[in-house]
Amino acid sequence: MPPFHGKVTFVGAGPGDPELLTLRGAEVLGQADIVFYDYLVNPLQLRRAAPAAQKVCLGSHRDGRILSQAEINKHVICAAHKGQQVVRLKGGDPSIFGRLSEEIAALEDAGVSYEIIPGITAALAASSHAGIPLTHRQRASCVAFVTGQECRDKEGAELDFSKLSAFPGTLVFYMGVTTAPVWAVELMAHGKPAKTPVVIVRHCSLPAQCTVRTTLGQLPEVLSPGKLRPPAIVIVGDVAEESSSHTWFTSRPLFGSRALVTRAAHQSGTMVDQLTELGASVLMQPAIEITAAADHRPLDTAIDNLAHYDWLVFSSANGVQYFLARLRQLGGDLRRLGSCRIAAIGPATAAALEACFLRTDLQPDENRAEALVEKLVPLATGKRVLLLRGSRGREVLQESLGEAGIDVEQVVVYQSRDIEQAEPTIAAALHSGEVDWITVTSSAIAGSLVRMFGEDLKQARLAAISPLTASVLEEAGFPPAVVAKEYTTSGLLEAIVGEQ
Repeated sequence: MPPFHGKVTFVGAGPGDPELLTLRGAEVLGQADIVFYDYLVNPLQLRRAAPAAQKVCLGSHRDGRILSQAEINKHVICAAHKGQQVVRLKGGDPSIFGRLSEEIAALEDAGVSYEIIPGITAALAASSHAGIPLTHRQRASCVAFVTGQECRDKEGAELDFSKLSAFPGTLVFYMGVTTAPVWAVELMAHGKPAKTPVVIVRHCSLPAQCTVRTTLGQLPEVLSPGKLRPPAIVIVGDVAEESSSHTWFTSRPLFGSRALVTRAAHQSGTMVDQLTELGASVLMQPAIEITAAADHRPLDTAIDNLAHYDWLVFSSANGVQYFLARLRQLGGDLRRLGSCRIAAIGPATAAALEACFLRTDLQPDENRAEALVEKLVPLATGKRVLLLRGSRGREVLQESLGEAGIDVEQVVVYQSRDIEQAEPTIAAALHSGEVDWITVTSSAIAGSLVRMFGEDLKQARLAAISPLTASVLEEAGFPPAVVAKEYTTSGLLEAIVGEQ
């Protein structure tokens, strides 16, 4: 046995949609120490990797350089020799025009163990997402995958166009956009009718997906240099006539829109998934970072004295998370809450409590501190109240309850700080008007976005989760396009969809 126990797992990332990943692929990605990924892999796939995992892009045309196969092999083998669990994340399916055999040969020569996890290849995704049946009972009983870019140093015969032109089914060309004027002419020269239907599917399974319908005779002009850029696949055959101009995929309400999610990184997942489900292309740029309180001593003292409080008041889901986490760290559990009654502002906070088997005794109809004060004062008079809050926010609860003569104490349970600088690619996309919607889910996020992007916020439509959040934007000169009627993530997305 070698002195190292590293392993390389080839994972098919699918055609683009991050949800089109196998369960096994997601499991292995979450266990990886290092991920080497192709530039066409959707960055959202990397959310499935552990936060501590190293993520290495193998170059892109935008960067001006893509690593050679020899360089890729060297990096992958080196990581495995260090004992790391390596994921080689490849677009589509690793075995379809992906140079898998070369990478396997290099691993075997180096004595590195490996596993191959298949993925959904672009042709199959096009069938589902662009409404093109690759086979048909009357029109096509077989399908062939063809490369439009043959290996330059390949030994032996090139593609046999006489046999391809006579193929009694569907031809799907990968990597064939730039070479279409060559192979289309060859097919016709060998007898394929110029009127043969053709469908080009670009950015398959992504919100930027577009479909172009033409014929084999027109294809050289349609795909002449500069007309349509990769990535795209070309489907040639009678089944192309079966495709519809409207599919379930392109009919989704936010299809073609680009949304920027600005929540803290650990909280963005649900909103990203919901926007993706609605058809949007999603970018992520956290505006704030949420961490545990810098000084635990006040919270620890409050936890030690829980029996002395009559009411616990939570103003956010973060407060619930960090309070209960600290309670567990100190060796306690829910029994420590004893006879404390619980109040919460907002449905998200109440849901976070419910997820921990805690039901609220008081929740105002409006997601506002003032509404909670109005309902809490009659119930808490003569009682002791503990406010569990973040490091910043309005002082309405403490001040108003104190003015009502209630014994109130507040403790910071989590720290909230602004992200000072956006990722360059995100800033550039917003500046150039490539973002349609920006989600704004708290007052703190609103303020941070104003400081981070300034006037560029006017390049997109802002969606505020509540009137309070909207007021922060308005006061800064950036009125939101929509304000959620229900102050939840679902309510915010409903408002965005209603404005489309």
